[in-house]
Amino acid sequence: MRLLLLGCTGFVGRELVPALLQAGHQLTLVSRRLARGYDTERASGALTWLQLNPASPTSWQDGELLEALKQADGVVNLAGEPIAEKRWTPTHLSLLEDSRLETTRLLVEAMAALPTPPGVLVNASAIGFYGTSATARFVESSAAGTDFLASLCQRWEAAAAAVPSGTRLVTVRIGIVLAADGGALGKMLPVFRTGFGGPIGSGQQWMSWIHRSDLCALLQQALENNAVSGVVNAVAPEPVSMAVFSKQLGRSLGRPSLLPVPGPVLQVLLGDGAKVVLEGQQVCSERLQTLGFSFRYPTVASALDAATS
Repeated sequence: MRLLLLGCTGFVGRELVPALLQAGHQLTLVSRRLARGYDTERASGALTWLQLNPASPTSWQDGELLEALKQADGVVNLAGEPIAEKRWTPTHLSLLEDSRLETTRLLVEAMAALPTPPGVLVNASAIGFYGTSATARFVESSAAGTDFLASLCQRWEAAAAAVPSGTRLVTVRIGIVLAADGGALGKMLPVFRTGFGGPIGSGQQWMSWIHRSDLCALLQQALENNAVSGVVNAVAPEPVSMAVFSKQLGRSLGRPSLLPVPGPVLQVLLGDGAKVVLEGQQVCSERLQTLGFSFRYPTVASALDAATS
């Protein structure tokens, strides 16, 4: 397939792009960053790198990006600033929204204007759609929450839902992605390796997670399998509490995990963004069971052992 990839040069893209290239797909990668890596693939024509901002209307005017969209059989849109890495100032909240909503709106508008739009759009969302809860269990059919993240996810998904009728839409609500070189686990590893790690906050909050390799396999299946459509929760079948997660991470590293990280420390660092870590939700996927998706890392022990080996 000829694929257009937005927001795929970061933490998830580092594994997704090589996997799609290995599967024989031809890729056009859109990023605000300078082209880095993939020299052999770019030289062979298997990968084209466009240094553009997909949240800017000018990027979608006549040019390379629009031409790549015209030629694409499918699109993956993972564009969006990280949620829990900076304080939620008014400026940063606007960036969180624009990087998702404007990119998706402009992409879908450009697709709708084509005589033959791409056959599939795999669009990211997040399990923040459901809000937070200490007791509820959420699946794909569960109602949306009412906080900022839930509202952002609802608007994000609504923007993607405006795709042309001939385009198959897969909305992937992504949980906490685990791999050693980034994300939440990447930040926790240095502390835990010193033996000073432990649960964050109360330790009772739920963590609904997925190993990055399984997420990439799911995204690839969503592109290639016409039976996949609608909303899919990208979470492993074993959500755990933060306390259980921290204990297993200590075991995988052979280190103690006894010292809790107080919630107020995170709130000082991240402000409202600490909510993502301090308040969780138990999310499962009924759709992945129906689709017969096979997890490489179905348990938190297997995922953390792989990430720390």
